[in-house]
Amino acid sequence: MHVLILGGTTEARRLAELLDGVPGLTVTTSLAGRVASPRLPPGEVRVGGFGGAEGLTAWLRERRVGALVDATHPFAGTMSRHAARAAALARVPLLALRRPGWTPGEGDDWHEAGSSEEAAALLPALGRRVFLTTGRMGLAAFAGLDDLWFLVRSVDPPEGPRPAHARILLERGPFTLDGERELLRGHHIDVVVTKDSGGAATAPKLTAAREAVLPVVVIRRPPPPEGVPVTPTPEGAADWVAEQAARRTD
Repeated sequence: MHVLILGGTTEARRLAELLDGVPGLTVTTSLAGRVASPRLPPGEVRVGGFGGAEGLTAWLRERRVGALVDATHPFAGTMSRHAARAAALARVPLLALRRPGWTPGEGDDWHEAGSSEEAAALLPALGRRVFLTTGRMGLAAFAGLDDLWFLVRSVDPPEGPRPAHARILLERGPFTLDGERELLRGHHIDVVVTKDSGGAATAPKLTAAREAVLPVVVIRRPPPPEGVPVTPTPEGAADWVAEQAARRTD
């Protein structure tokens, strides 16, 4: 059975590792190509888009894919919608692999936003020196906040409009708690902005913000497409793939 993993996340790489070498499985991981030097998983790897839902549908049919796992970033909403439509058209079983989101704890001062634009609207009332960790895309929403200073952290250089007063910090996680504490102190940060990506690799900034009694603007993640089953772990996704393979041999 041919398995296609829509990847780019730690969970996608772990799933590819779990499936690597399993008898009877061919595993392909697809990467969007937005990161210059991605960490490649085992197995076959393709880089680049499919050409929307129709292109993905054609790829699933041509390669006789028997199971599709959407293990993209929790905020890759467009790709998830394309995956759901393509799976339905090609009649391929689809599973969404989504790490759990973060939840506030005692002492957290979180402010939820439904989008980057909503997050930007909240900032002037919360602080003047912003640690912005929403990735290299979507900075245009913050470009008009000329009275604020931004420390923008991303893996690759940002694209498009960005805040006028900003320092770009190119780093890849995982990050340590001591490192995040020093970053907040050293840059005199008084408000943090993040997407609810979940996971442990970038969570230390939330602990550091709590300790420093800083407000955190958290952009809510979009829900997976309606009707698509979800598992929170690569191990759960590997079990699901095994179930799909067993059904094909019954």
